[in-house]
Amino acid sequence: MWSVIKSVLAAFFGVQRDQQRREDFENGKPVSFIVVGIAMAMLLVALVVLVATLAAG
Repeated sequence: MWSVIKSVLAAFFGVQRDQQRREDFENGKPVSFIVVGIAMAMLLVALVVLVATLAAG
C-alpha cells in the first residue's frame, strides 16, 4: 500500500519516473490507485479550506 501512496504523491507533484509509471500500470491494481488518488485529492481540498479559513479568521 505504501508504494501506491508514494506513486500517487509523485504523480500529484509531477515527479514520477517514467519507469515507475510503467511498473504501476503493468503490476498495480487500478482500483487502489483510484481510491488513494481520490482520498489524496479530498485531503488536499480539506487542507486548502483549512488554511483559507485560518487565514481569513
